[in-house]
Amino acid sequence: MLGGDRDVTRRETAMDGTTATTTGTAAGLAEVQEELARLEDADIRRVNAAHGDEHGVNLGALRALAKRLRTQHELARELWVTGDAAARLLAVLVCRPKAFPRDELDAMLRGARTPKVQDWLVGYVVVKSPHAEELRVSWLTDADPVVASAGWALTTDRVAKRPDGLDLPGLLDVIEARMREAPDRLQWAMNHCLAQIGIEHAEHRARAIAIGERLRVLEDHPTPRNCTSPYAPVWIAEMVRRRQG
Repeated sequence: MLGGDRDVTRRETAMDGTTATTTGTAAGLAEVQEELARLEDADIRRVNAAHGDEHGVNLGALRALAKRLRTQHELARELWVTGDAAARLLAVLVCRPKAFPRDELDAMLRGARTPKVQDWLVGYVVVKSPHAEELRVSWLTDADPVVASAGWALTTDRVAKRPDGLDLPGLLDVIEARMREAPDRLQWAMNHCLAQIGIEHAEHRARAIAIGERLRVLEDHPTPRNCTSPYAPVWIAEMVRRRQG
């Protein structure tokens, strides 16, 4: 078990030439793979497969394992290279996001394959990278809809946190023209951006709602009780209501 490994302090060199001192659990790739195999659950894998994912590990258990390992960037790289979805999710949690060069992040996204790995890579790693804005602009118009969806996810993050410099009316123009016919993952990402613009920016709210009502994307999407519909007009209205108390 990994819990029996000793704690070590070491200096790691990233591909960009920087070094940093890291304290963590000394664990080799084989040991971590054995631990992941022990966490494998056939029922979880079956449920995940229905959503296009290829792992059978409880995400809470995966996070607990990452907490024990702490930051180990070279181990993260080794885990990623295996191609195993659970190993890649773990790699996302134990890597050093700012240590990845731009081209490596681009290659990682294009080879990620499954939705959960793609989402975690963008949401936990790329968003923290000094290359995030360059990748956002590059990915936003990529011919691969999965890559383009990553560009829209980064754009949505900027809409919420750092909107200065974004052409919000221009984004709404693109969404209005292209979202209805976009492939599923790209459509979902564009819809999220539409909703985020309406939620965060009152001056664009009426137009965002009107676009959602005209396109009717995800209007009939199954929504569990006590969850908010991803249909943009409903999503916007509910989030604004909550913020206004």
